[in-house]
Amino acid sequence: MQYNPGWNNSSVNLLHVRAVGPSDTLHYIWSSIGAPTVLLVATAGGSSTLRVNWTRLLSPAPAGAIWIDPPSSVVYSAAVVFTKVFEYSEAKTLEELFYPTYDLSDFSWDSVNHTLNHTALTAEFTGIPATDPSGSFSNGSLAFRVTAYEAGGRDGPLPSLLHTANSSKVEFVLAGVVPRGNSSRFVLELATVEETGVMQKLRSTRSIDDEYTPTIFEMLSLVAKSQNDSSTLSFLQWKATAYGSQTPRREDSIQCRSRGLQAANWSLPVSSIVHAYFGEGVGSTYTISAINISFGGEEGKVYQEKRYLSWSALLGFGQPPKDTFSPLVISIMAVALGTPMVMLLVGSCVVLFAQRKRYSEYEPIN
Repeated sequence: MQYNPGWNNSSVNLLHVRAVGPSDTLHYIWSSIGAPTVLLVATAGGSSTLRVNWTRLLSPAPAGAIWIDPPSSVVYSAAVVFTKVFEYSEAKTLEELFYPTYDLSDFSWDSVNHTLNHTALTAEFTGIPATDPSGSFSNGSLAFRVTAYEAGGRDGPLPSLLHTANSSKVEFVLAGVVPRGNSSRFVLELATVEETGVMQKLRSTRSIDDEYTPTIFEMLSLVAKSQNDSSTLSFLQWKATAYGSQTPRREDSIQCRSRGLQAANWSLPVSSIVHAYFGEGVGSTYTISAINISFGGEEGKVYQEKRYLSWSALLGFGQPPKDTFSPLVISIMAVALGTPMVMLLVGSCVVLFAQRKRYSEYEPIN
């Protein structure tokens, strides 16, 4: 993990996570410049490095300020941008009443350097609106918590996402923010940037197994697929739930829904690191897609009571991890399905034995 490589000022945030494999290198570049963004860059070989021209990056025209050296080593690059947070409530007429939007490119962000943990491989981007007329953020904040992984495994806290060494986790948190309505719900808008020839697809997978995330049976994945060979290049994966507690339990679950994937008909903030890496071709040479993730329990009461919301997602390269039944669940299923068969077999044997014994009591007739 590198914080602001080549720059000694902490007024802006850029976090570089580099994972070196036997034949490739994966780069995760997180930043709150413009809007919270992560660049995903995969390169061939183990010697690629991140380069940043800070003077250009912080200028009104940042195109070309971020690149990977050598450029020829790059085999795939993409970006995920967290653009806006909407707040709305439902009136008695079932109409949705939207409040002024929280544009994340207009937020003021704390220094990530104070939260950087090189041992746990975690960091936190915490911000508040630059202007807050309603005072909703007077005692609250919005944050994106980032976690990198050195090996595969599963998170302990709910939703207990399964991860690989090729993935990272981002956790979206609203804490202490005063809702502007009596039954407010929140929506996080995020955009993806992909190269030409790469298509985004939203997948929903349902399972009967809720061992690791009780009462949640749906997993959603936003996957980037190559149109040439249909291979999966990257993913964003999450369970269909959020939580209303810092120590989440099953009863703290908040309903989470995705509102479809569509082509974005708006432009990204000019000052974002997306323009710094991809240049001015964003929107023409590169494809922008957007999706809304909404959070809200029954009448928005969970957040109203707890004033806390946490949603976790996994992002990375290649195929997203797939949950499978654990040995414990397999054993329980085997016992549950096998016991009736054993009882049926034993019962059949007992009946046959009883019949043979009864018939053997009679003398044969000559």
